[in-house]
Amino acid sequence: MKNTKELICLGHRFIIHETTGNYDFMEVITTPGAPGPPPHYHGEHHELFMVIEGEMEFVIDGKTVRAQAGTSIDIPANTVHTFSALGDGHCRFMNLHSPKGFKVLFETFGIDASEENAFEKSVAQPIITSLIQQAPDLDMHIVSK
Repeated sequence: MKNTKELICLGHRFIIHETTGNYDFMEVITTPGAPGPPPHYHGEHHELFMVIEGEMEFVIDGKTVRAQAGTSIDIPANTVHTFSALGDGHCRFMNLHSPKGFKVLFETFGIDASEENAFEKSVAQPIITSLIQQAPDLDMHIVSK
């Protein structure tokens, strides 16, 4: 039985692993220069990142943190954060949200990775606009600059 789903969401490849626990678990692969999300917080969800390959930059409550392979970043609920990949190679990280439920954002706005032109479709303006409008309903609260 296959227990993963592979989606392209906003230019990032998400491999979502089904779990029986009260958390969502996914592997994410980014390409060089792919932008991260706008600064945001989750009111109900705690988030954990574990960098597997490459290097990432996180901005957490205004403080910049660089994370290389082997580094984990724990972000409590209600903490403003964003992230991006650094360097000229791809970046791979594991991402966990607790409690379970946040993966619905990626399932709603992601494009099946096997679909032709999935990357381009995932960054099309109608998808971005819709995500921004619906984000608060999915516990992603974007913070204005």
